[in-house]
Formats: sequence, C-alpha cells, structure tokens
Amino acid sequence: MAGIVSYSVYVPIYRLSRDEIAKAWDRPSLGGEKAVANFDEDAITMAVAAASDCLRGFDRRQIDGLLLASTTLPYKEKQSAATVAAAIDLNKEIITVDLTDSIRAGTIALFIAINMVKSGAMKNALVIASDCRLGAPQSEFESLFGDGAAALLVGNSEVAVNINGSHAITDEFLGMWRTNDDIFVRSWEDRFSISEGYVRNLQEAASELLKQHNLTPKELSKAVFYAPDPRSHTAMARTLGFEPKTQVQDPLFSTVGNTGTAFTLMMLVAALDESKPRDRILLANYGDGADAIFLEVTENISKLKKGHGLKNYLKSKMTLSSYEKYLQFRGIVPTEPPRRPQLGSSVPVVWRDRDSIYHFHGVKCRHCNAIQFPPGHICVNCQTKDQFDSVALDEKKGELFSFTIDTIFPSPDPPTVIAVVNFEGGGRVNCHLTDRDLSAVKVGMPVEMTFRRTHASGGFYNYFWKAKPIR
Repeated sequence: MAGIVSYSVYVPIYRLSRDEIAKAWDRPSLGGEKAVANFDEDAITMAVAAASDCLRGFDRRQIDGLLLASTTLPYKEKQSAATVAAAIDLNKEIITVDLTDSIRAGTIALFIAINMVKSGAMKNALVIASDCRLGAPQSEFESLFGDGAAALLVGNSEVAVNINGSHAITDEFLGMWRTNDDIFVRSWEDRFSISEGYVRNLQEAASELLKQHNLTPKELSKAVFYAPDPRSHTAMARTLGFEPKTQVQDPLFSTVGNTGTAFTLMMLVAALDESKPRDRILLANYGDGADAIFLEVTENISKLKKGHGLKNYLKSKMTLSSYEKYLQFRGIVPTEPPRRPQLGSSVPVVWRDRDSIYHFHGVKCRHCNAIQFPPGHICVNCQTKDQFDSVALDEKKGELFSFTIDTIFPSPDPPTVIAVVNFEGGGRVNCHLTDRDLSAVKVGMPVEMTFRRTHASGGFYNYFWKAKPIR
C-alpha cells in the first residue's frame, strides 16, 4: 500500500513580531509572530532544506520523482523542481514537476505521488511544498502570512502513514488571487470569499470523505485542515463536528503564520510528530475546490529517524530587529544600490561547475585520501594529478576554523561574515555564514551547510552553499 515513508518541515530562523507590524501602521496587533525567510532564502532554498531533512538516512538513488508545490517560485519559465533535485543530489533519471498557481498545490502533489506509487510507475516520490508569499503593507495578509516548507516521501515499503482514502472536488472560484503583474496577494471581501469559497468547499470534501468510509468525527484522532485565519479555523472545526481543543491540530498562526501551499502539510507533520500507531487523521486543504485525505498511522512511525522537528524549529529562532528590516529583506522598499557592483554571471560557467555549485561535490584523492573543495586537477596535499573520486559535502557537519567580518560587501543584512569551515572527515570550504547571531560567532563553533540564493545577475538567480550555525 502506498503511504508516507518519511516527513519533515523547515521553518526559517527569523521571526517578526506582529506587534512591530501593528506599530508601524498604528493599528491593533493580531498577536504572536510570523516566520520570515532570510534575505538569501526563497521557495527553492526552503524546499531544499525540508527535503534534505526528510531524506536523512534514505538512499537518494531510490527516489523516482520530485513534485514541488509553490505559488512563489522564482521563475515563470524555468523548472524550479530541477534546481531542487540538483541541490539534494538526486538521479538525473527521475521525473520532476512544478505544481503552482494554487495554495492547494501541496495536497494535489500528494495525490499525484500516491497514485504514481500505487500504479507502480514510481517506488518513491518526494513531495515538497514551499512558499514565501507577500501580503501588501498595512493589509491583514501582511501579518497572517509566514514562510516555510514541508516535505513528504511517498513509497510502498516501510510505510509510516497509510493513505486509506481520498476525495477531491474542483470549484472555479475567485476568492484569492495574484496575476502575473501582482507582487501582493489579492482577495475579495471575507464575507463572500470565506463563506462561499472556503467553508462550502472544505466542508463538502471532508464530509463526503467521512461518509465514504463510514466515519464519525469522534472516531478520528486528529483533524488537520487549512483555514485562511484563526477565526475561520475554529469555526470550521465546529462545523465538521471536531472538538477544537482536543482533536484539531494547532494551525501555527501564532508562531509561523499561513505558509500557503506548505501550510496544511506543515500542520500534518506537526500532528505526525505527536502521533502513535493506529491514529486516524483527516487531512483537508482548500483552493479552487478542496482535497480531503484519510490517513492512518502504522507501527513504522516509531522507526523513523527524526530530523530537526517542528518543535525544535519553533524554539530555535532569532527576532528581526525592526519592521523596516523585514521590508528590506523582502525588497518591498527601495534602498541604496550596492556601491560594489556584483560580478556578472555566465550560464555556461554555472553549467560547467554544476557538480560543485548545486550538488556541492568535492573530490577525494585516491592516493592520500585528502578531500578538497572546489575540485581541481592537482591534490593540494600530495600533488598527485587527476586521481580523484567525487565526494558529497552537503550533509557533512563542520567547524568554524576562522572568519572575517566584511562591512563593505553589499548585503541586506550587513555585515557579511566570510567563513573558513573544516569538515568532519576532511575537507575545507571558504563561504559565507548565514542565519548568524553576530555576537555568538566564534572559532570552533559547529556549523552545517545550507543551500541559499546568492545574487541575481545575468538575468537569472544564482545559488550556492553557505554555512550556518546548527539549530
């Protein structure tokens, strides 16, 4: 039977207090905080972070497909799933798909993955949902939206969560939207878009699924479902017949925010983190219709190698110093351009060096076993020529050997910390240090590598690996 074999989430380290947003516009605060992607993060980098954690301990050569769901992919004509597949070092002989234009894309991707595995077309399919949506300044969306990602590995062996059934409906409805020319999400008035769109569709899908399986709400351990805001979430719980305090998964509004395509899947991961064998879960999502999925936890849930975990991500955080800093991170307000222009980029060079840029592969000398990055023709240790094997460095833990603080290098979050990192087992890299508390940076601190956006040049986005303190 096809089901979920592994799962993970990613929450950026930065948080913005909603009190700071309210203070900027002299209006009441919604309370709590929202997760904010760092200036060098986007839907691709967050997807890589979630996927890497999800695949920890699994043979990546066994992944047959990658489905990436997002409404905020950086390209309108270029597949982002291919970039994610390269960064997490999957085989070339796989199917990669971008699913976008709907916050329901995460569960749609899950539907497709389940059916592909059930049919035998794939043995293992990786589903990732990642979003970094923008609400217009002074709007309610600005406070409600948060950034994050979730990843689910769907397979047919060692299944931790069975997919027992599903029901989907499609309904053409213009409630929330963003055109090609829009930066911020638009919406019609709540009275219409919530009652005629959200409530009607999600209730119909969930109720029909329960009816098909002769289930009552009391027979379920947990209900996980989308809602545009906290009030609608509580109302939907009561409408469906669930007890909000005991049966309904915390929607993360006060700690992370509404993360778009990743929102429902992140809540599912939170529920699975606390689940036990034979728990029954309702998963429901909304967007131009609704999806409802009936899940049942198996004994294999206890065998999973837990990654960072949502609770750890919620505890491990840094607070943005101001609302203005958030505006700068998102590029919402114009700022002075860099006085030191970024160097130009070359598509052929990026293609030629893709093993080191995307896969983050170094080389290991066959003669003396020395590891070096970037790859070269001569071993820096024994000077043997062209006697190397490729070695992946992305999952290796490291230690900060030395660093320097550059106050001139252009950055939305100055100063730039340039680090020299020594890897466990050998190897060294010179890179930027991100997600850092400057006061805590010191020689010898443990770090790990993370895939981040570096700059936009040549008309395309450039990505590379940076070091970050271990969370």
